[in-house]
Amino acid sequence: MGSVHAYSTKSGKRYLVRYKKPDGTHGAKRGFVRKREAEAWLVETEASRARGAFIDPQAARIKVEELGAVWLEAKRHSMKPSSFAPVETAWRLRVQPAWGGWSVSDIRHSDVRAWVSTLSQEGGATVTIRTYGVLASILDDAVHDGRISINPARKGRIALPRKTKRRHGYLTHEQVFRLAEASGDHRLLILVLAYTGIRWGEVAALRVEDIDFARRRLHISRNAVEVHGQIHVGTPKSHSSRAVPVPQFIIDELTRAVAGRRRDALVFPGPDGSYMRRIRTSSESKSWFKTALRTAELPQMTMHDLRHTAASLAVQSGANVKTIQRMLGHTSAAMTLDVYSDLFDDDLDNVASALDHAAHRVAPTKWPPGAASD
Repeated sequence: MGSVHAYSTKSGKRYLVRYKKPDGTHGAKRGFVRKREAEAWLVETEASRARGAFIDPQAARIKVEELGAVWLEAKRHSMKPSSFAPVETAWRLRVQPAWGGWSVSDIRHSDVRAWVSTLSQEGGATVTIRTYGVLASILDDAVHDGRISINPARKGRIALPRKTKRRHGYLTHEQVFRLAEASGDHRLLILVLAYTGIRWGEVAALRVEDIDFARRRLHISRNAVEVHGQIHVGTPKSHSSRAVPVPQFIIDELTRAVAGRRRDALVFPGPDGSYMRRIRTSSESKSWFKTALRTAELPQMTMHDLRHTAASLAVQSGANVKTIQRMLGHTSAAMTLDVYSDLFDDDLDNVASALDHAAHRVAPTKWPPGAASD
């Protein structure tokens, strides 16, 4: 059992509690002004130890920045560089400055809620949600480590902002060819992106050996993504390889483009012969892609919109959602439907028409228009 002891300070008498931890070691907590407060704390501590819910006050004094450093290092090794970069930025610019000096035991739900409200006013929904997620995940570790009993960032309603879903930019076949022609030496690159839906990092890492000319497939197994000015080569976003169908006219153009190259040569190398850098499309940039959009008299869009275009053209060709999922490398058909739900709106009309047609074919006179059924 623990015990309560009085001691003197410049501010007067204070009380210290000695208690036994679940591992058999002893701890102490000082600073109680009243003896009954110290005794009540000791009783609660003994009860929590008996329930297996003991929280060590010393362990709870750990700072967020100390736990955050460990959490961030674990994320560095488990996430792709392109995914880790915004998480690291959220920690460095927003979480650590605000919470780094706090002990995890001092953080209250209301503190987190007020902070999220300020973030929402200063930045967009995506940044706010990501930043909140970093703090909440660090505090999850504190709970799992037995430093705090409840995560104040998960308890109660935080009122996170809602993301507004940006309308995808879809090009028609005619618009794709206009853009391709306006892109000059990058004509084939535009066609490959718009008709296969592979990601920029995947096309940047594409090598001659990845093209199956006989079966009209691209074998996507690598990803070359630029993060903070450095190219990182790894697996695709889904962590798994896939085969992507390619129209014959693009296979014909690829055949001519890579003729005489080594099997390990890049299909679309950058100016220095290495991996292509991501094309900038911000308002202040002057990339060849933005110039091509103006020349083709098309609205401003990003390279990623060519991936959306590929999905749209595939749906128009009659491809089902499972095929499109495999083509794009989504983890599930549900994800494909969620991202491109607008492309499948016509399916609802088709279902209604098909059911109506089938019903009238089976019983054309039993339920005439306007008649009530028994």
